[in-house]
Amino acid sequence: MRAEALNRVKLVFTLFDADGNGYLEPEDFALMADRVVLAAPDAGGGAEEALREAFQQWWLFLLGELDTDRDGRISLQEFTAGVLSPERFREALTAFATSLATLGDPDGDGLVERPVFEALMTAIGFERANIHALFDAFGPTDDDRIETGTWITGIQEFYSPDHAGIPGDRLVGDPVP
Repeated sequence: MRAEALNRVKLVFTLFDADGNGYLEPEDFALMADRVVLAAPDAGGGAEEALREAFQQWWLFLLGELDTDRDGRISLQEFTAGVLSPERFREALTAFATSLATLGDPDGDGLVERPVFEALMTAIGFERANIHALFDAFGPTDDDRIETGTWITGIQEFYSPDHAGIPGDRLVGDPVP
């Protein structure tokens, strides 16, 4: 596993551990979903429900795949050992990524505006400077929007153990120009 991927995993674990108790539990995913939905007031009820369902499915999938001691929660060690297996997580990850990008595109034009992207990513817990560095790395249009497909691909790459130098690396540590 590349060092960059390990750094991404640790960051994601910290963000998903919404209550900060050192374990991923169902409440963390419900809390995260609530925060993200609140950050998208223009999204329709269908997009909100899809995101909540994606968070729930993501949790259930992670629990089933990573909870090796079967205690109903996931430690950092369990998370790190298994989350970067794209072949195991592709379907659940794609559903999550698609629902997040759809929530960020309330008018359905296939584009996400920077303020909406920032609000959603801030609700997840990423730092603003890093969020803007990522958005810029995605190559926004002249009117400062990115394609939903670009964001979905970026999320998928973020969970790949073999990728380095990807836009998502800008979310870890100090923003990279």
